[in-house]
Amino acid sequence: MATLSPISSLLLVLLLSSGSPTLASGFATALDPSLMGINLGKEKLSHFRFYWHDVLSGPHPSSVTVVPPPSNASATFFGLVNMIDNPLTLRPEPGSELVGRAQGLYSSASQEEMGLLMIMNFSFVAGKYNGSGITVLGRNSVLQKVREMPVISGCGLFRFARGYAQATTHTFDRKTGDAVVEYNVYVLHY
Repeated sequence: MATLSPISSLLLVLLLSSGSPTLASGFATALDPSLMGINLGKEKLSHFRFYWHDVLSGPHPSSVTVVPPPSNASATFFGLVNMIDNPLTLRPEPGSELVGRAQGLYSSASQEEMGLLMIMNFSFVAGKYNGSGITVLGRNSVLQKVREMPVISGCGLFRFARGYAQATTHTFDRKTGDAVVEYNVYVLHY
């Protein structure tokens, strides 16, 4: 009866235990988008206009400071972090129809000028977009008349979304810090 050398035995064990590299890794698999209900051939461009209410004052603020700036000497409040759950409405009045919420945070990210890092999801609650959302992540140069930030993703009806959001301050109360900002969001999605 033939015996296997130690090297042959090792090679046989490695061969039998390795399997197919594509099946063994299981890391990535090419998919047909139609299996997920996505028609990649029919991309749509949607425009949304709503008002973002950043309320820091009163008994029920929608924006709270979770990390204050390390120094009161900074004119830009560098280091400040606010967590938000801001209402999104059809009109600038606080009592107008709610279409969603902006949930996330903003932080003062510049030592030289008033510039915020915005990280937020626009989670919609109205009409056919109820339960869907758009993710915005970018710089908000708040002293500019119109600021532009990228739309980096989405969920629900906005899977594979990309685009941009333009923000224009409607009102700002210097005493309370409360602000109403008009957002025009342009989104490519399927």
